[in-house]
Amino acid sequence: MKRPKLKKASKRISCSKRYKIQKKVREHNRKLKKETSKKGVGKRTKKDPGVPNIAPFKEEVLREAEQRRLKIEEEKEKRKQEKKDERAKRKKERDAPRSETENPKAKKARLDTVDTESSKKSAINRCSKQFLCSEINEVIDQSDVILEVLDARDPLGYRCPQLEEAVLTRPGNKKLLLVLTKIDLVPQENVEKWIQCLEHEFPVVAFKASTQLVDKTVQEKKRRFPDSLLDKSRAALSFGNTCLLALLESYQATSKPEGTLKVGVVGFPNVGKSSLINTMKGLRACNAGVKRGITKSMQDVFIQKNLKLYDSPGIVASPSNPPASMALRSLQVEEGEENVLEAVRTLLKQCDKVQVMLQYNVPDYRNSLEFITLLAKKRGYLVKGGVANMEQSATAFLDDWTGAKLSYHSRVENLSLPPYLSDAMVTENKKGLNLNKLKTGNEATLQGVKYPNKASSISLISKGPTAGLLNPPNVLQKPVPIPKDELELNRESEHVEETKDLQKTNKNTRSKVQFQSVPVDISLSTGKTDDAYDFNTDFK
Repeated sequence: MKRPKLKKASKRISCSKRYKIQKKVREHNRKLKKETSKKGVGKRTKKDPGVPNIAPFKEEVLREAEQRRLKIEEEKEKRKQEKKDERAKRKKERDAPRSETENPKAKKARLDTVDTESSKKSAINRCSKQFLCSEINEVIDQSDVILEVLDARDPLGYRCPQLEEAVLTRPGNKKLLLVLTKIDLVPQENVEKWIQCLEHEFPVVAFKASTQLVDKTVQEKKRRFPDSLLDKSRAALSFGNTCLLALLESYQATSKPEGTLKVGVVGFPNVGKSSLINTMKGLRACNAGVKRGITKSMQDVFIQKNLKLYDSPGIVASPSNPPASMALRSLQVEEGEENVLEAVRTLLKQCDKVQVMLQYNVPDYRNSLEFITLLAKKRGYLVKGGVANMEQSATAFLDDWTGAKLSYHSRVENLSLPPYLSDAMVTENKKGLNLNKLKTGNEATLQGVKYPNKASSISLISKGPTAGLLNPPNVLQKPVPIPKDELELNRESEHVEETKDLQKTNKNTRSKVQFQSVPVDISLSTGKTDDAYDFNTDFK
């Protein structure tokens, strides 16, 4: 509105109107920005900054990058040329008349060659049991000393009689040593008793690997800092590597003063073979993790100039083993041959219920499914609707048992010599090894490690040595059928009840929310009011 005696109207508006306009503008800009982000408009690719001038060895880095680029281009051109030649060959075969139709012998020979090529391709399956067995046999053949790695929580269960017999019967006078790993998860008394028990058969080395090792590039960066800033935590500390290294050096000096001592590291999956090699090397040379069966092939690592270690895949467990042994030491779960819930159920049967409740801080449970549900709710393994994720909870439980986290121990038993071992073989195996140095090294290791309390450790019932498969033809044999006695029938009935409970709980939790009616006291709410209506007066 134009006021009197003024040439132009005022542009001033009320604050409420100005704020509305600003709000509309913000909403419009936000809407445009959202649409452009959905379409992908305005996303610029980041430009490669290149190598800075202050970087050391800049010219070498640029030269390596240029060589890598040229190599990639050459490979691309080579692949293009191969495809071109293959197309030309197909066209030539399609156009030219086949002489194989006239000559059946030539056709048969061609089919035989194709079959052999396909069989060779299928034989190189790195995940097959035949390939894993062949790799373990190759490690045994090429090694002078064999380190059988045993988990200190169940050393007897992690022993493989077939492996020990194969090492002792191979030519070349091979030495066999037992390495007890993860000793920081077992009470000290239990570790000392196991060492005294196993020393009657083979030399035993107590070992605690470091789980905080990094790659070579990160290791070089850490050297710039003083030792006071480096990681000194419990997981980063390692014990027993100096003792084992000194033992191997002394044996190398006596047996092979000029040659290289080859040491093979074997054992069941997830006992710490790769972690042992990484600890002795001082950096992450082999891939290691919580997942079972990461190592699929043989790998050699030079610890010193005259000392080489061979990393091997895990021993393939025989199907004739008890279910508890298969759940801990085999790859049945990863291969899909066994259910995760079934593996957890078999493990819980071997443990004391009260100790498991105290270890995981869960209330009393009736069966394994209820325990997995309680563990999932405690750790937050939930899916949509607040339903417990049973698979994730069971997998985490198995990872605790096979990884270097959970503390449990098995009772020490008085062992007698196995049938494949005699007193003469025991003395022959210990010949050439400095046992006094090994004893002092084990004592120093046992004094330095921090052990858990026996009350906080779960006691496990050991099932004895675990049978393994070393010959590829024997891998394909089926398990021996076991008659269904009363124990088996009870086991099946219990499994059916647990599955029914699981289906019932999932059905109740996934259904819609139902509101329950709350009883209301009518005498208090309507009895004291004057306008309360009495239906009995009019409808008699």
